[in-house]
Amino acid sequence: MKGTVYKSTGSWYTVKTDNGKFYECRIKGKFRIEGIKSTNPVAVGDHVYFDIQTKGDETVGIIHTIDERENYIIRRSVNLSKQTHIIAANIDIAFLLVTINNPPTFTTFIDRFLVTAEAYSIDAVLLFNKTDRSTEEELLEMKYLAALYRKIGYTCVGISAATGKNIDKVKALMKGKVCMFSGHSGVGKSTLINTLEPGLNIKTSEISEQHQQGQHTTTFAEMYDLSFGAKIIDTPGIKGFGVVEMDKEELGDYFPEFFELKQHCKFNNCLHLEEPQCAVKGALEAEDIAWSRYKSYTQILSGEEDTYR
Repeated sequence: MKGTVYKSTGSWYTVKTDNGKFYECRIKGKFRIEGIKSTNPVAVGDHVYFDIQTKGDETVGIIHTIDERENYIIRRSVNLSKQTHIIAANIDIAFLLVTINNPPTFTTFIDRFLVTAEAYSIDAVLLFNKTDRSTEEELLEMKYLAALYRKIGYTCVGISAATGKNIDKVKALMKGKVCMFSGHSGVGKSTLINTLEPGLNIKTSEISEQHQQGQHTTTFAEMYDLSFGAKIIDTPGIKGFGVVEMDKEELGDYFPEFFELKQHCKFNNCLHLEEPQCAVKGALEAEDIAWSRYKSYTQILSGEEDTYR
């Protein structure tokens, strides 16, 4: 039987077949995908083949094969530095929810997410949430960041998951696509999904006043079918985004504004650091490229970890 993984708890997988039936499945034996050292060999969004086993009253699916992935979003596993964790697979569009405060989302985190989406050819959209609860200063910061990322070519939408502001724009972007929502805990992912599809009643919780961080309400990635013809993968809130599987020489290609200038650098293998006649450094000095983007690039290049702070 063939189906799509809708939920993963690490040991159990909920798989939906083409005829709409759900099966609880396990993995066959020591299941590993060649070339990927991942803590989760099967991810939400994977297309899998499974056999049905019945023991008494219990019917269990045993996953034995995974279709080749079109793409996936991956990051370093939190506790195992050499291991990676696939957040979701076969995604058409990845939405990153950004909040200026409660909790703060820094540009280093945004850039790492965008770089990962670029590397795996996934369209990325930035949703600036909580516009209804933002101060005038915070709204100005949102506008500045939105202008910065729009100039690069990214779609940016200011929304309020609580009041429904611009939710129609988000729906229009999502229609007919497999979508992923990501961001720090507390940015409003679950609230947004409930606003998009009120019948789901996904659990939400308040921001921790002491640490200005969100409480983890989503513990596992899970896909939902939405009434307006979209699928959404809700993912656990993430603190840091460790970029993996990238060579130093290719990193600049995943910064679109760097890639555009690459041909004008003196050396075709220019890393945009200390090399002479570097077009990227020239654009940086002329303020045609944002310093925050260049800072993110050099941090990733040096292998520096992204943290919540």
